[in-house]
Amino acid sequence: MNDGRGVRWSLLAMVALVVGVVSWVGWRFWLASGHLLGGASWVSAVLLVVMAALVIGAGLPVRRFLRGRATKPLSPIRAARTLVLAQAAALTGSAVLGWYAAQVAHAVAEIDLPGYRSVLWRLLALCVGAVVLAVAGMVTQAWCRVDGDGPAAGDDQGGAPA
Repeated sequence: MNDGRGVRWSLLAMVALVVGVVSWVGWRFWLASGHLLGGASWVSAVLLVVMAALVIGAGLPVRRFLRGRATKPLSPIRAARTLVLAQAAALTGSAVLGWYAAQVAHAVAEIDLPGYRSVLWRLLALCVGAVVLAVAGMVTQAWCRVDGDGPAAGDDQGGAPA
């Protein structure tokens, strides 16, 4: 993505901020036209955490292999797919955080409306789930990093002379 370093925390913050601002403006128009905030589900928050657990679970075999603790060989395609999954999870968690944080801002501003207190708690749970997903993606991405001075790290030893 950026010089081979992968997704950075600053990119995740930027995605959350941009999605949050755009969502806040969109929700402002929606609420100004007489509508209320949509329903938020506890199941969605649980789903985000389950997705984070699956991303971590996909990254564990890569981590074991890179640390030399694997009992089975690891397919390079599987490792690459795990890295892409981790990066997608981090970006998705960041975007989802922006989306729900914008709704939290509106719910806090209109907390006196009936039902907004319970909606606020669910929205906050969704924000936490989104952060968990983003962190799981970043942790798994770090597990997929190949460091060292061997051929896998980009060393030219053993290759054709320059």
